[in-house]
Amino acid sequence: MTEPLVAIVCALLVIAASTVLGPRVGIAPPLVLVAVGVAASFLPMFSAVDIDPEWILAGVLPPLLYSAAVSMPAMNFRREFGAISGLSVLLVVGTSLLLGLFFMLVLPGLGFAWGVALGAVVSPTDAVATSIVKRTPVSKRVVALLDGESLLNDATALVLLRTAIVATAASFSFWGAVGTFAWSVVVALLVGVLVGAVNLAVRRRVTDPTVNTVISFTVPFVAAVPAEALGASGLVAAVVAGLVTGFRSPRELSPQNRLSDTQNWRTVELVLEGAVFLTMGLQLRSVVTAVERDHAGVGPAVLVAVGALALTVLVRAAYVAPLLAALDRRVRRGERMQDRLLGMQDELSTPEGKQDTFERMQERRGPRRATERDLDRLSVRITRVLADIDYFLREPLGWREGTAVVWAGMRGAVTVAAAQTLPEDTPQRSVLVLIAFTVALLSLVVQGGTVGPLLRRITPPVDEAAVRERDDAERTRIFELLRTSAEAIPEPPELAGDPTPEMFGVSKKHRLTVIAAQRSALLDARDNGTFDADVLAHVLATLDASQIDIEMRGGPVT
Repeated sequence: MTEPLVAIVCALLVIAASTVLGPRVGIAPPLVLVAVGVAASFLPMFSAVDIDPEWILAGVLPPLLYSAAVSMPAMNFRREFGAISGLSVLLVVGTSLLLGLFFMLVLPGLGFAWGVALGAVVSPTDAVATSIVKRTPVSKRVVALLDGESLLNDATALVLLRTAIVATAASFSFWGAVGTFAWSVVVALLVGVLVGAVNLAVRRRVTDPTVNTVISFTVPFVAAVPAEALGASGLVAAVVAGLVTGFRSPRELSPQNRLSDTQNWRTVELVLEGAVFLTMGLQLRSVVTAVERDHAGVGPAVLVAVGALALTVLVRAAYVAPLLAALDRRVRRGERMQDRLLGMQDELSTPEGKQDTFERMQERRGPRRATERDLDRLSVRITRVLADIDYFLREPLGWREGTAVVWAGMRGAVTVAAAQTLPEDTPQRSVLVLIAFTVALLSLVVQGGTVGPLLRRITPPVDEAAVRERDDAERTRIFELLRTSAEAIPEPPELAGDPTPEMFGVSKKHRLTVIAAQRSALLDARDNGTFDADVLAHVLATLDASQIDIEMRGGPVT
């Protein structure tokens, strides 16, 4: 009983130490943890570590992906959804098929179906591994692409893995596989949306922040377990529940609840991420031992892993290059539309222009008459499209960003866990597991160890003065919105005249009403994408702090 407790305490201390010391010595914390895990595997108490992969796939990944989805800016995810979908589905499928052919050729007797199964294991980038790139000087769009891809591609890979295993039987059907994939995604989407909505409806009525956070810890599993039971992807369900929660929680949950959530989930992320990389290192020795026992040696498997990793990088580069070209063409089309849209926006800003636009809509609609609501929707759509165009022009994706997207696509926990789910009767199973482990390890060491210096070398010097000026202009626009929102709330008559003890309650209620109006205005602006996501998040956090201060102490609005 004592040894497991000592191991857990030591693991927590190692995770904390690597997080603090890793950046100081210029090494990413995940690499430190893998190295510590490998070293610990030579200790007698860790010599035969055998971790059920289901603990990673069903116990660790859902909360990690849910937490990442909650914290991801919803507007940036929407803007990049087309590119994210391609990276998450088309690239994973294409890479798996090419790797299947490669493995079939270099591993005699394996067969194409088992090759594709191993390709599906190796193909997805990892949400935990790509956290390394967030510590580097990289574009916000690159972070959005990598985050969104790693949230969704795990599900594609795991569905493809199951399909490839089924394909080893004679009853395999291509259209049946397509139908299975569609069912897996669609059902997961529905379950995720439902769980996210119910989660907010329940937690809105729970005022204790501690209890509220405890409930939030169950949400990824409440989404994932039913989805898996229905034959869908539990990971997609957890991600969708997280996106729904992250998007709607500022309107639904109190600042105290959201602050408690944020602080506690960061701790959970740190522990789970660290545990994944520690166990990855711990298991490596036993995997190598299994290969040496069953086969001639590990050398051929390592060579195959090197070739597989090189192929994944090449395929990724071949996909990303035309993707960025297509995105650039879309931006240029938007730029050509900008003047026309600005003219329409100016027209809708006056009563006369609104009336003219409404009459034109009536003429085009014919029997189906337009309404004032249709006019409001048109105005919102124009605002969002203009904001999107401005965002894409401000954050272009050139060859530097393309290099970051390619080189930062690292493998990690999903690859290691998925490899161990291969059936026991898989041909050359121990070799395939070692190949997957080696690909993940090489990816972390080679890509993770060099992505920081690479990006710092190719990233042009940042004009700090221009960035500060842009942020200051953004804050000025936001504060003007806050001032306008506050002025729209009339001051109660009771606050006029000489101060009295009764005024304190009235004043407090008035200030909370003003903050609620300001938050609503900021969230509307967030939905329209009219402000930078990071600057807006900072202002929302300041507004939350003001509300907490007023509610707890009756202090002034800061």
